[in-house]
Amino acid sequence: MRLKNCCLPLGVCLLMAFAGGSARAALAVGAPTPDFTADAARAGTAFRFSLKEALKKGPVVLYFYPKAFTSGCTREAHDFAEATPKFNALDATVVGVSNDDIETLKKFSVEACRDKFAVAADVGARIMKQYDAALWIKPDMADRISYVISPQGTVLYVYSSLSPDQHVQNTLKAVEMWRASAPK
Repeated sequence: MRLKNCCLPLGVCLLMAFAGGSARAALAVGAPTPDFTADAARAGTAFRFSLKEALKKGPVVLYFYPKAFTSGCTREAHDFAEATPKFNALDATVVGVSNDDIETLKKFSVEACRDKFAVAADVGARIMKQYDAALWIKPDMADRISYVISPQGTVLYVYSSLSPDQHVQNTLKAVEMWRASAPK
């Protein structure tokens, strides 16, 4: 049996289900977010992503995903790509993070992200650990967690679910709510 929408091996999914392991996030709403820079790719071109610089433009949707080119992660990237114009209209930057290498992410940024947003390489899982976004059963792999970070560098919203289905809708709604309450 093959799971279509899971980007983890069946055994890992079953172990998580039976062990009660669900996606989680330690950074609570209102918590300060760790600053980071990382090698990233957008539209097949590598560059250095800086959270601090991105926050100068507005909120950042920082989403962690387990592995590029797996079915669930590809679907989630397609969903974020389709919604990127809406995020951009709200002055929000979208960036995905996984422990894939930069060469893989250059391809993923074209094929799955459709040249719309950046994906950052977290080789060594440093960023994942800072955001408590490492998969508990496989700590060198990201759990599926999405953060919306305010321009002031605090957590506005957290959504944690191994399913890729609601990450885009929920983070977009959080950014819309931030925009509606932001000083004019």
